[in-house]
Amino acid sequence: MRIGNVANQSATFIAGISGATVAGGVGVIIDTNGHLGTVVSSERLKDSIKPMAKASEAILALKPVTFRYKKELDAKGIPQFGLVAEQVEKVNPDLVARDDQGKPYTVRYEAVNAMLLNEFLKEHRKVEEQEATIIRLQKGMERVIARLEEQAAQIQKVSAQLATGRVRVAAATGLEVSRPSPHEVANNP
Repeated sequence: MRIGNVANQSATFIAGISGATVAGGVGVIIDTNGHLGTVVSSERLKDSIKPMAKASEAILALKPVTFRYKKELDAKGIPQFGLVAEQVEKVNPDLVARDDQGKPYTVRYEAVNAMLLNEFLKEHRKVEEQEATIIRLQKGMERVIARLEEQAAQIQKVSAQLATGRVRVAAATGLEVSRPSPHEVANNP
C-alpha cells in the first residue's frame, strides 16, 4: 500500500498506534527505501548458522557518541546517544544500512546488540573461569597456611624439648650449657 509519492511525502502519521501496547509483539523496522517489515529470528528462515566467535570483537572499536539532530530533523534538539554510520562503516560495513545512493544512512543496532551479547557472554565465561581459579588458589593457600602453622607448632615443641634437655644436661653435669657466641661475617663479593 502506498499513499502519496516519495518525491513530495516526508512523513507518515497513522492514528491508533502510539500508546497501544502489544505484549509479545515484534518490532517493526524500515529499510532505506521506506519498506516496513520485521526482522525474523527463526532457525527455519536462516542458512549458514554458526557461532559468532570473534566477529563480535569489531564492536570494541566502535565509538559511542552524544549528539543532537540538525534543527530540520528535531527542532527541540533533544540530546541523543548512539553511533555515527560513517564511523561504523569503517569498522564493519555489515553494521550499516545504506541510502538509495549507497551512502551510509544508519546503523543496524539490532546487529550491534547481538554482538554486544556475544562479547558479554565471552567476558562472563572469563569471569567464571577467574572465579574458579581464585577459589582453587584460596584453597591452596589455606593448605599452605595450615602446613606452616603445623610446622611452627613442631618447631616450638622441638625448641622446648631442646631447652629442657639443656637444663637436664646442666643439672646432671654441673656444667652450664652455653650458646655459641655470635660471629661476624664479612660479605666479600
